[in-house]
Amino acid sequence: MIHTPICDLLDIRAPVVQAGMGSYTSAELVAAVSNAGGLGSLGSANRPLEDFRRHLAHIGDLTAGSFAVNHAITVIDEEAFQAGLDAHPKVVTLALDHPHDYVPRIHDAGALVMHQVTTVQKAVEAAERGVDIIIAQGSESGGYGGVVSTMPLVPQVVDAVRQLPVIAAGGITGGRGLAAALMLGAQGINVGTRFLATKESPIVDSWKQGIIDAAAEDAVRADVWNDIAPGMGTTGYGTVVRALRTPFLDEWSAKRAEAVREMPRIRETIAEASQAGRFHDLMMFGGQSAGAIRDLPSAGDVVAAIVAEAQVALSGASGFLS
Repeated sequence: MIHTPICDLLDIRAPVVQAGMGSYTSAELVAAVSNAGGLGSLGSANRPLEDFRRHLAHIGDLTAGSFAVNHAITVIDEEAFQAGLDAHPKVVTLALDHPHDYVPRIHDAGALVMHQVTTVQKAVEAAERGVDIIIAQGSESGGYGGVVSTMPLVPQVVDAVRQLPVIAAGGITGGRGLAAALMLGAQGINVGTRFLATKESPIVDSWKQGIIDAAAEDAVRADVWNDIAPGMGTTGYGTVVRALRTPFLDEWSAKRAEAVREMPRIRETIAEASQAGRFHDLMMFGGQSAGAIRDLPSAGDVVAAIVAEAQVALSGASGFLS
C-alpha cells in the first residue's frame, strides 16, 4: 500500500480521490471508491437539488468510509451547499472560483476544505483564505481547466503553498500517474475521466464506450461551450471545458461567432437532447487520459490497480539510483 500524509488527513487508505464531476457522479460510484480505500466525491453541479439529496442520503447506506461533496462555485446552489454540509462529509471540494466565505462555513460544520486551482496565483490566494488542501489541476483534464499542463503546474503549486498538501489532477489515469505526482511533490491524485469509464459510473454506456474508443487527441478544449453555455467557465477562474469530439462540437467550434448569434436556438437543441437522454450525442466531457483507457472495470478495481501499478513504478525507479 502507498501511504502519504493526505491519507491520515482524509482517513483513507490510498491517496486516490475521485473527482466530483457534478451530475456524472452517484452514491454508488462514491461508495465504490471509498470502500476501496480512496475518497469518493459526490458533485452537486448541474443536478436537481432533490437528486443531490437522494444520493447524499444513500451514500451512508453503501459505505462507512470518508467521502467528499463537490461544488462549482460559479453555479453553486445555497440549498445544495447546506445539504452537503448536513451530510457530514470528510471534506468539501470547491472549484472554478475563489473560495470566498465558504471556507469558515465548511470548517464550522466540521469538514475540511479542498480547493481546485489551475494556476500558482490561485493556489496562493486559496491558501490565504484558509483552505486545507489544494488540487492543482492541469489542462489535460476533462471538465473545466486552465492553460497550464499538469507536469509544470504541480511542482510550482507545491513550492508556492508548502504549508498545505497538494493533490495532482489532469491527465492521470493509472499508477504511473500517481508515482509521477508523488515525485512532483504532490501527496495524491484526483482522477476524473478514468472513473467515468467504470461500472458504477452513472453516465450512459455509449459515453463510456466513447471514452474507451477515444485517442488522447480526441479530447479537445471546447471554447465554444463557454459561448453557448456561459456560467461555469466564463466567470471566476476563466476555465474552458474539455470534451471528446462529436459532430456537434466540431461544427460549432469551427464557427464560434455564429454560435454566439445562434445561442438561443443551439441551447434549445441541447435542452431537447437532454430531455431525450441524448446529451452525450452532442457533448461528451472527458480528458486526454481517455487515450489510455481501454476497459470498463469497477471503480474499486481502478483504485486497487492504481496503487499496485504505482508501487511497481516507484520500486522500479529506485534502480536508476547509483
